[in-house]
Amino acid sequence: MVGMSKKTCTFLAFFAFLTLFCADLRAQEADPFRSTSYPLPRFVSVGSEEVFVRTGPGKQYPVKWELRQRGLPVEIILEFDNWRKIRDHEGGEGWVHSSLLSGRRTAFVVADSLIDLRLKAKQDARVIAKLEPGTLLNVDECDGIWCKVKVAGYKGWIRQPRLWGVYENEVF
Repeated sequence: MVGMSKKTCTFLAFFAFLTLFCADLRAQEADPFRSTSYPLPRFVSVGSEEVFVRTGPGKQYPVKWELRQRGLPVEIILEFDNWRKIRDHEGGEGWVHSSLLSGRRTAFVVADSLIDLRLKAKQDARVIAKLEPGTLLNVDECDGIWCKVKVAGYKGWIRQPRLWGVYENEVF
């Protein structure tokens, strides 16, 4: 910026920053499928004993199917106002009201055979239970490799890739 005063350069830099900042805010506001600042996609669980999964984001849309078990893991893939588009473990997609979902983390065991539940997050740790494919678990935490879970009175660790309801390498 040869030939410009320091004051002019400062003003132009501030103006450029302000323009980019406001454009970013407008882009965020313009996205009709973002109602929260939570990441998308993300896993949550079903928070009610009976949840109608609809074809669109509103009660005026027909029911596609019902979820009839509290605690089932689902993946939120879109948001619209108070409605969330979810995906279930079988790949089915539909819309549910956000009040019917819970932030509590759960997961299904994904495997072809029995999976070891271990006392510690180590491959050589003592096995405290064998879990069948499809077992529903409460997930307390994950370190990116192992997840601490609770099921049927047992507390232990299972390798993260064996679960549907947490992302690969996710830490929480």
